[in-house]
Amino acid sequence: MDQSGDSKPILNHRVLLPDGSVTPMILTADGCLRWLEEGQRSLSVDKEVLGFSTDGPNIRIKALVEDLGGLLCFGSSGGLVRKEFVFQPLSEESRALWCLKLRECVDLLGRPKRLFVFVNPFGGRRAGYKIYLDDVKPILDDAEIVVTLQETKYQRHAEEVAYSLDLTEYDGIVCVSGDGILVEVINGLLRRDDWVDAIKTPLGVVPAGTGNGMAKSLLHSIGDPCTACNATLAIIRGHKCSLDVATISQGEVKHFSVLMLAWGLIADIDIESEKYRWMGSARLDFYALQRIISLRHYKGGVSFVPAPGFEDYGEPTRYDYETASVVDVDKSDGETDNIRRHGYEGPNINLKDLNWRKFDGPFISVWLHNVPWGAENTMAAPDAKMSDGFLDLIIIRDCPKLSLLALMTELNNGRHVKSPFVTYIKVKAFILTPGTRVEEPNREGIIDADGEVLALGRETITSGQKTLMNYDKLQISMHQG
Repeated sequence: MDQSGDSKPILNHRVLLPDGSVTPMILTADGCLRWLEEGQRSLSVDKEVLGFSTDGPNIRIKALVEDLGGLLCFGSSGGLVRKEFVFQPLSEESRALWCLKLRECVDLLGRPKRLFVFVNPFGGRRAGYKIYLDDVKPILDDAEIVVTLQETKYQRHAEEVAYSLDLTEYDGIVCVSGDGILVEVINGLLRRDDWVDAIKTPLGVVPAGTGNGMAKSLLHSIGDPCTACNATLAIIRGHKCSLDVATISQGEVKHFSVLMLAWGLIADIDIESEKYRWMGSARLDFYALQRIISLRHYKGGVSFVPAPGFEDYGEPTRYDYETASVVDVDKSDGETDNIRRHGYEGPNINLKDLNWRKFDGPFISVWLHNVPWGAENTMAAPDAKMSDGFLDLIIIRDCPKLSLLALMTELNNGRHVKSPFVTYIKVKAFILTPGTRVEEPNREGIIDADGEVLALGRETITSGQKTLMNYDKLQISMHQG
């Protein structure tokens, strides 16, 4: 059946509606369902219809439509509501034909039929499971998708599951969470021996955390609001895009990142504000004000390979990546230790022969971004693309406190990058050499990757916590798409 714009009717039968009226109902070749009910009504099978079921002589069309008021509303989120449209064909032969053609229409869309769903019950305001039950599960049920549900029980649980999951059983993996569970899943897939095939598994994310930067970036790219309902519909419809992966290396230890890396102000706000998690996303604004009042500057340096057009930024330098530190990785879990020894090793790039540049500190903030949005209200890198092969680097080295406060208020629209106190460029590879605080030389900082602690320096508020890497020089390289 051709659904590429052909409006030729393939079914045109009179049907009985619940109000007792009889009206023609038409199904066209391009998947449009039309009938008369209090005026002309229509549904797009691709964009609005989730599925259908039979109830005796009746056929029930289950749809997700814009909330325009009216009856038969079963729940709403972000301007969409679930509705059922009921009609009764006038003969058994007509009923059988409707079921056949509707099934053909839905099946030709290539939608997923079996999904493995992670739910993080600890993210955001600990509402992940409620969001799944209220907003996600009913829509997946209407779309007749079989779900295998896994609640995450501890940090990196999703990574372990993704590492050993039989991917042939599923059409995709969905994360009902913030950004952290998606990153864990990607790390688990890339550490598999069969990573080349495993990473082709479609991944979806439903916003249920504090930041939800990846969900916001994905939904914003197709013009949809960042809601659980819109995200679930996008997953059902099979919206897909390639995504760059950054390999963060320190010695032999590697971590794969898809969202961002931060050191300095942004990392401090993200991680240290955890004690205010009960405030939800407001904790970030609240703690940002505290950090600006007591502003920190960090010694250190960054080296980078500029993208075309950014070759004049910084000073020339040479490739210099050697780390003598032994990474103190938590190996209490045998499975976690095992998954570090296999899989993807990072992009095959000769970094030594590239054009390296550098900036020296002190720094207020160093922020690398792979996607435009760092959170639902934070357009960190307005020029970032999902699969351009580059990271967007946002640096603040010196800035008066009032100007910094004004600059931070522009994060919701991306205009902060226009500030004269901000350096905003694209890079292909990056080396961070973190140092101590200028104001307190016995104290160091936090390196944040995708909203989780990657490394902790001396005398931080969470020092002593097990981390993936040491607070030392680390390298980042990009693999496009």
